[in-house]
Amino acid sequence: MYQLDKEAFGEFLQGLRKEKGLTQRQLAEALHVSDKAVSKWERGLSIPDTGLLLPLAEKLGVTVTELLLCRRCPPAQSLEPDTVEQAVQAAIHYPGHQSLDRAWRHLDRRSLWYFGALGVSAGLMVLLAGRVPGAVYGQLQVMTLLAAVFGGYFWLAAPVRLPPLYDEHELCFFADGPFRMNMAGVRFHNGNWPHLLRTLRLWSCLALVGTPLVLWTLAQAVPEQVLLVGGVIAYLAGLFLPVYLTAWRHR
Repeated sequence: MYQLDKEAFGEFLQGLRKEKGLTQRQLAEALHVSDKAVSKWERGLSIPDTGLLLPLAEKLGVTVTELLLCRRCPPAQSLEPDTVEQAVQAAIHYPGHQSLDRAWRHLDRRSLWYFGALGVSAGLMVLLAGRVPGAVYGQLQVMTLLAAVFGGYFWLAAPVRLPPLYDEHELCFFADGPFRMNMAGVRFHNGNWPHLLRTLRLWSCLALVGTPLVLWTLAQAVPEQVLLVGGVIAYLAGLFLPVYLTAWRHR
């Protein structure tokens, strides 16, 4: 069974960093980790969490496969079967690799019906908002769709507990597959994650119903250009301010 060699990984990482002309601090800042963490990786004392492999590879100009194999792979050649097997084994047995416990496993039927009813009501409001000016109507559709998509993630797909990486390092970003959330000044960890998740779920519900209702009402009295700009500002403020307040209360 192929196991990742921490010392080889550290040497490979250090070489790549120097090739890019980066200091440990610069690499750490790009990944939102401490320079001590990068130092430990290069000395073979620890390795990055799985969630950092992709951004680390992108920053250093290599593939995740090359990181796992601790060597460069010729781009013009197909990988040999043994090489592919090594990469797969390294990924499977990568320390800290785990299946996250998703939110949908912990939701009761009442919560699902509640979110579904809000989604239906928001859709009806968008359909009935015929008196809203064209550009504002398009904005309304985009905002409502975003609230539905993000709400679906927060209610159903978000992990109920973060990987240990977030408790070990001061990270101001959250990454889960294609989902990314980067908030300067907010440290994500398991002490505040349940509270942040609750806040984000509440925002998604209020945004689903409140956005169509508010825009539809204001469109009758507020100029279109003012509503376009003010609507975006209010929408983003309604998302970020509660998140920052929640993080500050549970820092």
